[in-house]
Amino acid sequence: MLYSEQLTEAMTWLGEKPDTIFLGQQVCYSGNALFNTFSGVPMDKRRELPIMEDTQLGMSIGLSLAGKIPVCIFPRMNFLILAMNQLVNHLDKIVVYSHGQFEPKVIIRVAVGSEKPLYPGAQHCGDYPLYLERTRIVRLRDSKDILPAYQEAYVRKGGTVLVEYADLYHLH
Repeated sequence: MLYSEQLTEAMTWLGEKPDTIFLGQQVCYSGNALFNTFSGVPMDKRRELPIMEDTQLGMSIGLSLAGKIPVCIFPRMNFLILAMNQLVNHLDKIVVYSHGQFEPKVIIRVAVGSEKPLYPGAQHCGDYPLYLERTRIVRLRDSKDILPAYQEAYVRKGGTVLVEYADLYHLH
């Protein structure tokens, strides 16, 4: 099964869960390769947001504290950098400064942009190392790992960042 088909299967599986909600860019309107992977997610579970990365992740953390499991989508890792305040200071640390009272579960879906067939520039294809204390980082380099990784992110406590590689979307 193609990498993108595995992503579609994972998003469909998550979309069937009663407590998930999908937030980000290109979740309701086409604009990149990620959009097609939401075909099995009901439109009423999707929230198209303007480009406001810090606020988007902050909203996702708030939704998690209210009982939802947000799937927070960043089409490029370069843009996740703009949400580092929420990722590092809140999602990764809230369990510490709340003395265990809160442990938000947010699934962050982020892609490293494609470099083929056309190089989009350094601002669209960065693959940055992320060092977090409690939030799990999963690099999805093999299509067979995609669905199990999203299933694990759904059931585990705390946040998970799943890093996809757009150059693999049309490979097995």
